[in-house]
Amino acid sequence: MKSITINGSQRESVGKKATKALRNAGQVPCVLYGGDKPVHFSAPELAFSKLVYTPNAHTVVIALDNGDKLNAVLQDIQFHPVTDRILHVDFYQLFEDKEIALNIPVNVVGNSRGVKNGGVLRRPYRKLRIKALPANLPDFIEVDITPLKIGDKIAVGDLPSDKYTILHPDATVVAAVRTSRVAIADEEEEEEEGAEAAEGAETPAAEGAEAPAAQE
Repeated sequence: MKSITINGSQRESVGKKATKALRNAGQVPCVLYGGDKPVHFSAPELAFSKLVYTPNAHTVVIALDNGDKLNAVLQDIQFHPVTDRILHVDFYQLFEDKEIALNIPVNVVGNSRGVKNGGVLRRPYRKLRIKALPANLPDFIEVDITPLKIGDKIAVGDLPSDKYTILHPDATVVAAVRTSRVAIADEEEEEEEGAEAAEGAETPAAEGAEAPAAQE
Protein backbone atom coordinates (compact mmCIF):
# COMPACT_ATOMS: atom_id res chain seq x y z
CA MET A 1 0.00 0.00 0.00
CA LYS A 2 1.20 3.50 -0.82
CA SER A 3 2.36 5.68 2.04
CA ILE A 4 2.13 9.42 2.71
CA THR A 5 4.51 11.28 5.01
CA ILE A 6 3.13 13.93 7.36
CA ASN A 7 5.60 16.15 9.17
CA GLY A 8 4.35 16.98 12.63
CA SER A 9 5.39 18.78 15.80
CA GLN A 10 4.82 17.25 19.20
CA ARG A 11 2.64 19.35 21.46
CA GLU A 12 2.76 19.49 25.22
CA SER A 13 -0.37 21.56 25.83
CA VAL A 14 -3.62 19.84 24.89
CA GLY A 15 -6.16 22.23 26.39
CA LYS A 16 -8.81 24.22 24.53
CA LYS A 17 -6.76 27.42 24.40
CA ALA A 18 -3.72 25.66 22.95
CA THR A 19 -5.90 23.81 20.43
CA LYS A 20 -7.60 27.02 19.33
CA ALA A 21 -4.23 28.72 18.90
CA LEU A 22 -3.01 25.86 16.71
CA ARG A 23 -6.05 26.07 14.44
CA ASN A 24 -5.70 29.83 14.12
CA ALA A 25 -2.13 29.24 12.96
CA GLY A 26 -3.27 26.79 10.24
CA GLN A 27 -2.28 23.70 12.24
CA VAL A 28 -4.42 20.61 12.88
CA PRO A 29 -4.34 18.96 16.33
CA CYS A 30 -3.72 15.21 16.03
CA VAL A 31 -3.46 12.19 18.32
CA LEU A 32 -1.72 8.89 17.56
CA TYR A 33 -3.17 5.89 19.43
CA GLY A 34 -2.12 2.26 19.59
CA GLY A 35 1.30 2.59 21.21
CA ASP A 36 2.32 2.60 24.88
CA LYS A 37 0.66 5.99 25.29
CA PRO A 38 -1.12 8.50 23.03
CA VAL A 39 1.15 10.84 21.08
CA HIS A 40 -0.18 14.39 20.70
CA PHE A 41 1.13 16.41 17.76
CA SER A 42 0.07 18.97 15.17
CA ALA A 43 0.61 19.29 11.43
CA PRO A 44 -0.20 21.89 8.73
CA GLU A 45 -3.72 21.56 7.34
CA LEU A 46 -2.40 21.36 3.78
CA ALA A 47 -0.41 18.24 4.72
CA PHE A 48 -3.66 16.22 4.84
CA SER A 49 -4.91 16.99 1.32
CA LYS A 50 -3.48 13.82 -0.27
CA LEU A 51 -4.70 11.70 2.62
CA VAL A 52 -8.23 13.00 3.13
CA TYR A 53 -9.47 14.24 -0.26
CA THR A 54 -8.94 10.98 -2.16
CA PRO A 55 -10.85 7.72 -2.59
CA ASN A 56 -7.62 5.74 -2.23
CA ALA A 57 -6.38 4.13 0.96
CA HIS A 58 -2.95 5.00 2.32
CA THR A 59 -0.72 4.29 5.26
CA VAL A 60 0.97 7.26 6.92
CA VAL A 61 4.48 7.93 8.13
CA ILE A 62 4.30 10.51 10.90
CA ALA A 63 7.67 12.26 11.03
CA LEU A 64 7.94 14.19 14.29
CA ASP A 65 10.29 17.06 15.03
CA ASN A 66 12.11 14.95 17.66
CA GLY A 67 13.29 12.54 14.94
CA ASP A 68 10.72 9.80 15.51
CA LYS A 69 9.03 8.23 12.48
CA LEU A 70 5.88 6.31 13.27
CA ASN A 71 3.81 4.20 10.86
CA ALA A 72 0.08 4.69 11.16
CA VAL A 73 -3.32 4.70 9.46
CA LEU A 74 -6.06 7.31 9.57
CA GLN A 75 -8.64 6.34 12.17
CA ASP A 76 -10.98 9.31 12.47
CA ILE A 77 -11.26 12.88 11.24
CA GLN A 78 -13.49 15.76 12.34
CA PHE A 79 -14.58 18.62 10.07
CA HIS A 80 -16.07 22.00 10.91
CA PRO A 81 -19.84 21.77 10.24
CA VAL A 82 -19.90 25.07 8.31
CA THR A 83 -16.46 25.63 6.75
CA ASP A 84 -15.48 21.94 6.32
CA ARG A 85 -12.03 22.77 7.67
CA ILE A 86 -10.25 19.89 9.38
CA LEU A 87 -10.60 20.26 13.15
CA HIS A 88 -8.96 17.11 14.51
CA VAL A 89 -7.39 13.90 13.25
CA ASP A 90 -6.89 10.57 15.03
CA PHE A 91 -4.34 8.02 13.84
CA TYR A 92 -3.68 4.43 14.85
CA GLN A 93 -0.11 3.18 15.04
CA LEU A 94 0.96 0.21 12.91
CA PHE A 95 3.22 -2.61 14.03
CA GLU A 96 4.69 -5.19 11.63
CA ASP A 97 3.46 -8.16 13.69
CA LYS A 98 -0.04 -6.82 14.44
CA GLU A 99 -3.00 -7.08 12.07
CA ILE A 100 -4.99 -3.94 11.39
CA ALA A 101 -8.59 -3.48 10.17
CA LEU A 102 -9.00 -0.99 7.34
CA ASN A 103 -11.50 0.04 4.67
CA ILE A 104 -10.08 -0.69 1.21
CA PRO A 105 -11.53 0.68 -2.08
CA VAL A 106 -13.17 -1.75 -4.54
CA ASN A 107 -11.80 -1.29 -8.06
CA VAL A 108 -14.15 -2.65 -10.77
CA VAL A 109 -12.50 -3.65 -14.07
CA GLY A 110 -13.71 -5.21 -17.33
CA ASN A 111 -16.77 -4.82 -19.53
CA SER A 112 -19.76 -6.85 -18.43
CA ARG A 113 -21.64 -8.79 -21.11
CA GLY A 114 -24.86 -8.12 -19.22
CA VAL A 115 -24.28 -4.36 -19.20
CA LYS A 116 -23.61 -4.44 -22.95
CA ASN A 117 -27.01 -6.11 -23.37
CA GLY A 118 -28.78 -3.34 -21.48
CA GLY A 119 -28.41 -4.48 -17.87
CA VAL A 120 -27.55 -2.14 -15.01
CA LEU A 121 -24.42 -2.58 -12.90
CA ARG A 122 -25.02 -2.32 -9.16
CA ARG A 123 -22.17 -1.71 -6.70
CA PRO A 124 -23.52 -1.80 -3.14
CA TYR A 125 -20.03 -1.48 -1.63
CA ARG A 126 -17.42 1.02 -2.80
CA LYS A 127 -15.11 -0.11 0.01
CA LEU A 128 -14.65 -3.36 1.91
CA ARG A 129 -13.26 -3.69 5.40
CA ILE A 130 -10.36 -6.10 5.66
CA LYS A 131 -7.92 -7.30 8.30
CA ALA A 132 -4.25 -7.88 7.53
CA LEU A 133 -0.68 -7.32 8.58
CA PRO A 134 0.57 -3.88 7.45
CA ALA A 135 2.83 -5.45 4.80
CA ASN A 136 -0.16 -7.24 3.22
CA LEU A 137 -2.53 -4.26 2.98
CA PRO A 138 -3.56 -3.85 -0.69
CA ASP A 139 -4.06 -0.51 -2.46
CA PHE A 140 -7.46 -1.77 -3.65
CA ILE A 141 -9.53 -4.92 -4.14
CA GLU A 142 -9.98 -5.67 -7.83
CA VAL A 143 -13.28 -7.09 -9.07
CA ASP A 144 -13.48 -8.26 -12.72
CA ILE A 145 -17.07 -7.97 -13.97
CA THR A 146 -16.35 -9.20 -17.52
CA PRO A 147 -18.14 -12.58 -17.19
CA LEU A 148 -21.29 -11.15 -15.59
CA LYS A 149 -24.51 -11.64 -17.55
CA ILE A 150 -27.88 -10.17 -16.61
CA GLY A 151 -28.85 -11.64 -13.23
CA ASP A 152 -25.28 -12.61 -12.28
CA LYS A 153 -23.43 -11.28 -9.24
CA ILE A 154 -20.07 -11.38 -7.51
CA ALA A 155 -20.01 -11.83 -3.73
CA VAL A 156 -17.27 -11.57 -1.12
CA GLY A 157 -16.90 -15.35 -1.16
CA ASP A 158 -15.90 -15.18 -4.84
CA LEU A 159 -12.97 -12.82 -4.21
CA PRO A 160 -9.42 -14.08 -3.65
CA SER A 161 -8.10 -13.09 -0.23
CA ASP A 162 -4.97 -15.09 0.47
CA LYS A 163 -3.04 -12.34 2.28
CA TYR A 164 -5.91 -10.70 4.12
CA THR A 165 -9.32 -11.45 5.60
CA ILE A 166 -12.42 -9.66 4.31
CA LEU A 167 -14.57 -8.74 7.31
CA HIS A 168 -17.91 -9.22 5.54
CA PRO A 169 -20.08 -12.35 5.18
CA ASP A 170 -19.28 -14.44 2.08
CA ALA A 171 -22.77 -13.75 0.70
CA THR A 172 -22.23 -9.97 0.67
CA VAL A 173 -22.78 -8.79 -2.92
CA VAL A 174 -20.00 -6.58 -4.29
CA ALA A 175 -21.21 -6.25 -7.90
CA ALA A 176 -24.33 -7.39 -9.74
CA VAL A 177 -25.95 -6.85 -13.12
CA ARG A 178 -29.69 -6.28 -12.83
CA THR A 179 -32.22 -6.35 -15.61
CA SER A 180 -33.85 -3.21 -16.98
CA ARG A 181 -36.70 -2.32 -19.35
CA VAL A 182 -34.25 -1.99 -22.20
CA ALA A 183 -32.72 -5.36 -21.42
CA ILE A 184 -36.15 -7.05 -21.29
CA ALA A 185 -37.08 -5.50 -24.66
CA ASP A 186 -33.82 -6.73 -26.16
CA GLU A 187 -34.47 -10.25 -24.90
CA GLU A 188 -37.99 -10.26 -26.35
CA GLU A 189 -36.70 -9.05 -29.72
CA GLU A 190 -34.06 -11.79 -29.73
CA GLU A 191 -36.75 -14.40 -29.00
CA GLU A 192 -38.98 -13.04 -31.82
CA GLU A 193 -36.07 -12.97 -34.24
CA GLY A 194 -35.19 -16.52 -33.26
CA ALA A 195 -38.79 -17.66 -33.82
CA GLU A 196 -38.95 -15.93 -37.22
CA ALA A 197 -35.66 -17.49 -38.25
CA ALA A 198 -36.96 -20.92 -37.26
CA GLU A 199 -40.17 -20.42 -39.28
CA GLY A 200 -38.16 -19.24 -42.26
CA ALA A 201 -36.00 -22.32 -42.10
CA GLU A 202 -39.06 -24.63 -42.01
CA THR A 203 -40.84 -23.05 -45.02
CA PRO A 204 -38.30 -23.95 -47.74
CA ALA A 205 -38.09 -27.48 -46.41
CA ALA A 206 -41.86 -27.92 -46.77
CA GLU A 207 -41.86 -26.54 -50.31
CA GLY A 208 -39.02 -28.84 -51.26
CA ALA A 209 -40.94 -31.84 -49.97
CA GLU A 210 -43.99 -31.01 -52.11
CA ALA A 211 -42.00 -30.42 -55.28
CA PRO A 212 -41.31 -34.09 -56.19
CA ALA A 213 -45.02 -34.92 -55.81
CA ALA A 214 -45.91 -32.17 -58.29
CA GLN A 215 -43.40 -33.50 -60.84
CA GLU A 216 -44.98 -36.96 -60.76
